[in-house]
Amino acid sequence: MGNVLSHYFHIEHDVVDKYEKAEGVINEDVVNFRSSKKYDLIVSIYTLEHVGWDENPREPEKIFKAIENLETLLSPGGKIVITLPIGWNQELDRFLREGKLKFDKQYCFKRISKDNEWVETNLKDICELKYGKPFYNANGLVIGIIEKK
Repeated sequence: MGNVLSHYFHIEHDVVDKYEKAEGVINEDVVNFRSSKKYDLIVSIYTLEHVGWDENPREPEKIFKAIENLETLLSPGGKIVITLPIGWNQELDRFLREGKLKFDKQYCFKRISKDNEWVETNLKDICELKYGKPFYNANGLVIGIIEKK
């Protein structure tokens, strides 16, 4: 979900990205994406924070529809791994703080240097961090994992 990994290495899996035009990318909104395939693993890196947020009109709750749809695409025992930077989408940050966006497993990281060093921490420690300050891009990161039982 989101065409991020192909910027770092060659990929051979399905990629859904509403906006980025590239060979093999399915340009469809994640909320509307349907497939006859079921997936063992769905990875979303720095993508879901844009769903409903970087759109006009804004619809912050759309992230819940996106995750719900992704869950329907999982095979039994499948997993969704999502990374969410803190500070980009203030409504998403609020959903996390208020426990409205829940994961089976959740890990939080805080950036501690301009050299991209991170330490594991808790949500409370990162929930007020700014995107782009003090270091370029994300300074707090949530990794959420959803497992289909």
